Amino acid sequence: MNKNVLLLTISQVFGFTAATITVFLSGIIGSQITSIKFLSTLPTAIYVVGTAIFTILAARIMSKIGRRLGFIFAAFGSSAASLLGAFAISQQNFILFCVSCLILGMGAAFNHQYRFAAAESVEKEKVPKAISILMLAGIFAAFLGISSANYTKNLIPDHLYMGSYLLLAAFTFMPAIFLFFYKNNETTKIEFNNKYSGRRLFEIISQPKFLQAVVASAFAYAVMSYLMTATPMSMHLMEKMSLEKTGLVLQLHVAAMFLPSLITGNLIKKFGHSNVIYIGVLFLVVTIILSLFENSYANYMVALIFLGLGWNFLFISGTSLVVLTYKEEEKFKAQGINDLIVFSTMALASLSAGISLSLTSWTTMNLLCIPFLVLIVYSSFRADILSKK
Repeated sequence: MNKNVLLLTISQVFGFTAATITVFLSGIIGSQITSIKFLSTLPTAIYVVGTAIFTILAARIMSKIGRRLGFIFAAFGSSAASLLGAFAISQQNFILFCVSCLILGMGAAFNHQYRFAAAESVEKEKVPKAISILMLAGIFAAFLGISSANYTKNLIPDHLYMGSYLLLAAFTFMPAIFLFFYKNNETTKIEFNNKYSGRRLFEIISQPKFLQAVVASAFAYAVMSYLMTATPMSMHLMEKMSLEKTGLVLQLHVAAMFLPSLITGNLIKKFGHSNVIYIGVLFLVVTIILSLFENSYANYMVALIFLGLGWNFLFISGTSLVVLTYKEEEKFKAQGINDLIVFSTMALASLSAGISLSLTSWTTMNLLCIPFLVLIVYSSFRADILSKK
């Protein structure tokens, strides 16, 4: 682990609390400050939409000003958005709370570039391990964010959860301090213009391995986001389980998302990207099968753990594979379009989660994920066949 990877990992611990707290609380807060119940998960979905619509611009900005200033800029913006969220809660203003989540999502578009920055800080053969180390920070972010948000929810009398967002403002500011010491690579600043020497965008995208990487990452995030967004609503509001139990399930889910990162990089190196992707799909199949049984606390816990495991295998495989499909001068363009596709797909899944849960059931939502898994398997199988020709 070099200095850059270490700084990025520490920053990820604090920066990722925006995602964990948003998923944990925004749907519940939304249900309290809007009378239209199927819009309860809209703030969560808007967070993802903010990430999706800002991915290309985040990559473009970083190509101009470098990784360090881009990450610091995002930290300031996310902290300000958290303060706006606290104010919205105090005023019971649903629209303002959605705006806060949108800006937090925009900040996340920069934070998702951490994994590419980590990959650029090491040699090519060490990329999967560098990404895995970075992803481990998500475990600490999950327990730090969710536990702290739960602990501070009553910090401000008469304004439930306002204290949680005041704390989030402090957490999301922390990366600005650590990343002040981050050092841009000499090749980081690459201009976005028509004179660069890389391939055309269509040529990059049409590569079977690039498509395999994007499909694995995008649909892994779509399935995970679709089910995770609905979990707090399904457990706490529909099944009447306590907020503490709901929070623990989400914490274990996020731990399952990131803890396998200790070995995922080594598994990819030993067995190849495609085989790890197939295992990830099997984990998601287990999640779907579990939904066919009783909606008990234990069932939610085991299902969400397998959901996290499946996401980890698919997303790390996809991310480390996409890095191998472009040249140095193409990286910001390729990374930008990759994240645009991944997080746009995730945004659509999050947007539909609340409506799906209100119109159908937890079991039906799980069954609707099957076509996505089929597409992941097909794209990987196709890439493997074409690469052998």
